[in-house]
Amino acid sequence: MIQKQGHWVPYELKPRDVERRFGTCELLLQRQKRKGFLHRIVTGDEKWIHYDNLKRRKSWGKPGHASTRYRLQLMRLSRALKEKRPLYAQRYDKVILLHDNAQPHVAKPVKTYLETLKWEVLPHPPYSPDIAPSDFHLF
Repeated sequence: MIQKQGHWVPYELKPRDVERRFGTCELLLQRQKRKGFLHRIVTGDEKWIHYDNLKRRKSWGKPGHASTRYRLQLMRLSRALKEKRPLYAQRYDKVILLHDNAQPHVAKPVKTYLETLKWEVLPHPPYSPDIAPSDFHLF
């Protein structure tokens, strides 16, 4: 284990993690070849923005606060897609969402809300930041 940005993560992937990552990527590539879908993906993640911080510290919120906040963000995203991309809903039957497996993203209230939206959530293998565009400093 090694500490990165205040979190402990495996330094090297275990063989099962490599297999999961490979399997997920292979499924997504096969799907893209059958029927292109990459242009339909909606993605997002938190982004660390570093500034001159003299004192590093952590703070904790109330249990469930992060998942509630993420669910509210998804509500705003859903409204924004309807307002700013009205043809998206006409062209495609559902939104394809790519987010990682962070606790707020997989919490029960969030999963339930995504089911009501009928959005498809793409699989995201653990310890695979290279799948998320936001981890390439594009934003």
